[in-house]
Amino acid sequence: MDRFLSRKRPRDSNSQRPQDTTTLLSAKEGDCGIAREDESTDIKLAILASLFPDFEQEILLDSLIASEGSVTTACSTLSSQTPPHSNKKRTISRGLGIQSSLSSFGVTAASLSTPKPGSKPLTKRGRTLHLFSPEDISKYTPCTIIHNFLPTNEANDLLRELLEEAKTFPRQTFQLFENTVQSPHSAGFYVASAEELHQQKHEYSYNGSYRTDVRVLTPELRRVSTKVQQAVNDEIRKRIKSHYPGGKKLKYQSTRTWVPNAAFVNCYDGPSESVGYHSDELTYLGPRPVIGSLSLGVMREFRVRKIVPPDDPEDLNDNTNSNSDNSKEERPTASTSTSTTPVSRADIQGQISIHLPHNSLLVMHAETQEEYKHSISPTQTITPHPIAGNKRINITYRWYQEKGDAGKIYVDVLFWVCGWEGVVFVFPVGGV
Repeated sequence: MDRFLSRKRPRDSNSQRPQDTTTLLSAKEGDCGIAREDESTDIKLAILASLFPDFEQEILLDSLIASEGSVTTACSTLSSQTPPHSNKKRTISRGLGIQSSLSSFGVTAASLSTPKPGSKPLTKRGRTLHLFSPEDISKYTPCTIIHNFLPTNEANDLLRELLEEAKTFPRQTFQLFENTVQSPHSAGFYVASAEELHQQKHEYSYNGSYRTDVRVLTPELRRVSTKVQQAVNDEIRKRIKSHYPGGKKLKYQSTRTWVPNAAFVNCYDGPSESVGYHSDELTYLGPRPVIGSLSLGVMREFRVRKIVPPDDPEDLNDNTNSNSDNSKEERPTASTSTSTTPVSRADIQGQISIHLPHNSLLVMHAETQEEYKHSISPTQTITPHPIAGNKRINITYRWYQEKGDAGKIYVDVLFWVCGWEGVVFVFPVGGV
């Protein structure tokens, strides 16, 4: 009995023969067909991991995203690639995230922003495309990002200073018919000098009233603004050279050097605090403004989407004002018992999510405010920051045009209107 139990299993002579590559690939492609397109991402990743065990999960996820969620297409892509050697050291990118670049999967900027007739864009109805690498963000969005913008100590000092300031930040209020509504996050407004503070309180009106809580830049905010100014102007020059027609600035874009003289400091306390889709007010910024947005503390998602034209075929059933391009933003239904939730504009054409970690500078270029809308969406969970806890501090450096500048004649509505079935709602905008 002992001899029988310890005896080695006879080896099949055929097991030594390597499988035919064509047969193996065909088997894998056949197994890919077991995944339905409506399966969850986790199930699709599990199927890919079982078929391609030599590939890391990050590569499998990148391939799945580039294949628009199609497991069959991802299988074909992965089958044509050579799996990385396990003894090779992984290259860690400077930016946080999972994907290095979509270009490795044959995705081009044209396929996302200006798809050919009949082709499918990367952004799809009801889906969110997550971008992490600076290269992809620059190609596929109107923004550029710089990770680890400030030295660590300087970023932490600024964060601590603004966390103390945020304790006294008010929540913006506005009238919604007979009700006074508060914004879903708190904010403070800072200007460069006492003279500008007086102007903001007595000469610049917002939503028909003047600001009462205006502050002068703190020492850390003032010191950092110089670095932000230099970085933003560098990014503007790069953007003009690489993205704009003929390597020239956009029409109506300012020809002068960008000089920030005001800053909104927004505080998002916890995962539920947010700001909905909006474009920033242009009344005092002028046409084609550029904004530098510095994120500190907890990482949150910054989402952008193209403005959907009022006469878009998807919106033919909208009973809205033709001058409002925000009217479908998560509107309530007339009857919650019999009606289904309408499709939001973000769902119509998809959206792009940019993850903003601590100490990252996002530059919103000249086309952002007039061609896109952006938001900070609520989330279910966040990873606490060692200094900020559950809070995110965001500083949006802005360049307010002086009186008499060409930008002052650019008239913009101070609010956006959301209406349906004869009912009109007015919402203030601002803050990322």
